[in-house]
Amino acid sequence: MDKVLSFHQGRLPLLISIPHAGLKLTPAVEKGLVEQARGLPDTDWHIPRLYDFARELGASVLAAEYSRFVIDLNRPEDDRPLYAGATTGLYPATLFDGEPLFKETLEPSADERKTYLETIWRPYHDTIRRELARLREAHGYALLWDAHSIRSLIANLFDGKLPDFNLGTFDGASCDPRLAEQLQAACAQAPGYSHVLNGRFKGGHITRHYGDPSHHIHAVQLELAQSTYMDEVAPFAYRQDLAQPTQAVLRKLLEVFLAWGRAHYG
Repeated sequence: MDKVLSFHQGRLPLLISIPHAGLKLTPAVEKGLVEQARGLPDTDWHIPRLYDFARELGASVLAAEYSRFVIDLNRPEDDRPLYAGATTGLYPATLFDGEPLFKETLEPSADERKTYLETIWRPYHDTIRRELARLREAHGYALLWDAHSIRSLIANLFDGKLPDFNLGTFDGASCDPRLAEQLQAACAQAPGYSHVLNGRFKGGHITRHYGDPSHHIHAVQLELAQSTYMDEVAPFAYRQDLAQPTQAVLRKLLEVFLAWGRAHYG
């Protein structure tokens, strides 16, 4: 395999994970996709660009290179469902709207998918694990921010329009509840934006698996409505007029995250 991830090591106890912004496809996946999937509509579009200020803050940043249509890095390797109702798995079989992802009989083989697990999924998770261990060793604690986005209207996945900022802490299990309260308060102070904690999106595998407050690792997922920074229809253009104020809120959230860590751990 070629390059499967990009990683920047920062100086602060914060790792930002971006598992669903990748655009690369393997030959088998590209060959099998239905026509409406070829534009990669379920991508977390432009998230690395939206968080381009994070390196300046001093955060470590990890981003996937391959599309979630190849393998979903925010699902467990045993493919246990994370949500009741409609969802997608480790190897997605449908688009978010419920339509088949692959042409009939053209899904990647079991051997190909085993290769994806070993050469794409595992290096990403090995990097998370090593970096969190390094941060905790260096600082006494580690903060993990799992950065996502999604179209604000997807009838197959949720009713109505999604709130702008969807914070997930696995119902309080992945981070200190006082931290979650401070992040909610920061969202509430952002005029013109809506937010929710542990609504439709409570945090996927990354948040649930690595968040371990009892061992000083606090993980939060943010599922951001794409209407806050881009056009939600192809060609999915980045909208600077929308993105700039949204970036200001994201920066504030990460600053609150870091300030809480300093105050809590001294």
